[in-house]
Amino acid sequence: MTELNTKHHTLIQALLSRGPLTEDQFHRMFSDLTGENPGVRRKAFDDYLLKINKALSYVQFELRGCRNQYDGQVYYGVVNNVSDEESKLGTTYSVAQIAFYKAIIEAIVQEAAAQGTISSNDALNLRLENQVNIGTSSQSQGGPVPIPPALKNFSMSQKEKTLDEFVQDKWLSFTAEGHVGLGVRSFLDLRSWFRNNDVPSCEVCNEAGVKAVLCQNEGCTVRIHQYCLGKLFAKRKGERVCQRCGTQWQYTGPKAEAVEDDEPDCATQSQPPVEPKSKKPRTNRIGDGDIVESSSSQASLPGRNLRRSTRKSIRL
Repeated sequence: MTELNTKHHTLIQALLSRGPLTEDQFHRMFSDLTGENPGVRRKAFDDYLLKINKALSYVQFELRGCRNQYDGQVYYGVVNNVSDEESKLGTTYSVAQIAFYKAIIEAIVQEAAAQGTISSNDALNLRLENQVNIGTSSQSQGGPVPIPPALKNFSMSQKEKTLDEFVQDKWLSFTAEGHVGLGVRSFLDLRSWFRNNDVPSCEVCNEAGVKAVLCQNEGCTVRIHQYCLGKLFAKRKGERVCQRCGTQWQYTGPKAEAVEDDEPDCATQSQPPVEPKSKKPRTNRIGDGDIVESSSSQASLPGRNLRRSTRKSIRL
């Protein structure tokens, strides 16, 4: 097992106790501890994280970096790579609260216009009965699936309170318009679920395009994060067309757009290779065996098929 020193321990403890940190905060802490500047000594920084992740892999944890798709900012956090019965003991959320979170996440990733949000009203009116485990013996015999009383009796006021808790704990977020979006913890923890359930990915960075800009061609499935568009078109020097179908891209970027050529990848050094993108998206339900924890934890969410709305229907 890889041996870590007190400096490694300090970084891990900071992320566990404070929750996800911005890239600036994390880099500053790294510099204070090691005397190295991550912007100048990138390899030293990467090697440091790799050593931490080799040690954390023994307890199925990982120090991971990922970009918040709403503001484009990179965050670092520690996540749990498994979701099992034992990990459920670590959560402070009730069964109904977890079902509510799953319902919100599913609704957001199914939103066909890739706005990455749903209205607060839509979130509060989601039916938790849809989160009941299917495949029970009663269903296999053709009988109705029993709905747990906890889900039936989860009131509107409880949903409102829970929604505020999820935002406070960074699992969800509120936009300036008051809509509900993903929180930075969801972007960190749900990467595997996004990929396993074919949530459409960004054409540029290949991360899930939860909040993205769609190609103007109705028949094209390309979507690109707003911050990736700036990087892409800055390199193309005026050519602003879809890479897949050639449709002119209606993009108006800022006059002096700062583009980072050496952007930190969302996947850390211990991540597996990026899977090829699916031509046609498919979205699955978040499985009932998964969990949202109030401490840094993984929601690696195997799912079941969901009904998916189309881009056309979203405009009706």
